[in-house]
Amino acid sequence: MIGKFITTLRTVCFYAGYVVFVSVFSLISCTVGRLLNIRLRQTIVTLGNYLIDHWLRVCCGVTVNVEGKDNIPETPFVVLSNHQSPWETYYLQRNLRPVSTILKRELLKIPIFGWGLAAVKPIAIDRGNPRQALKAVIEQGQLRLQEGMNVVVYPEGTRMAHGQYGNHARSGAALACAANVPVLPVAHNAGRCWPAREFLKHPGTITVVYGPVIDTGGKDSKTVSAEAESWIKSTQHRIG
Repeated sequence: MIGKFITTLRTVCFYAGYVVFVSVFSLISCTVGRLLNIRLRQTIVTLGNYLIDHWLRVCCGVTVNVEGKDNIPETPFVVLSNHQSPWETYYLQRNLRPVSTILKRELLKIPIFGWGLAAVKPIAIDRGNPRQALKAVIEQGQLRLQEGMNVVVYPEGTRMAHGQYGNHARSGAALACAANVPVLPVAHNAGRCWPAREFLKHPGTITVVYGPVIDTGGKDSKTVSAEAESWIKSTQHRIG
């Protein structure tokens, strides 16, 4: 009981700072941030992401271990990552910037947060219309890549509990093949410390692994998607 009380207290402390960071940097993003080019805008706005990660460590004892940073390409690429927590959305947006993330369009309707999110140029899709969503990913994704941005896709489509695996949609792989850019697979275990749809945050180490780049030349989206999914799931199993 004492352990759970302390964990709850630490989590409440974290959220007190979290709300401030999200509110302040969302306001910066949708106001003065719009006067800046997208690279500088994202650099300034995602300082909030960095502070969230730091505050999580201070309040809840969550540290981060990173593997494979040398695998990150120097030219635009598509990221395919597993999805367990809000944590990876903040982490990848900060560390792989400039990025455009595929997300459900309902998020943009959230006051302040959604306005700030819209200003960093995500690709918002309607999950209720898969055909239109795929078209948006391919068309807008290619534009973002041409602008020098990377595109982050969570092919499972929704957050999965730690230790569970979702089926991978092929939209991210299809985008990479259409744009003829590489795929950077990413695996992590953020759900161990920041579980999906749960309030409490647990101390521990989140491991993030950037995998070997998958070349899309001469391959179809089914092949690329299968390669990425196989590596992500095997790496998730390895890091626990």
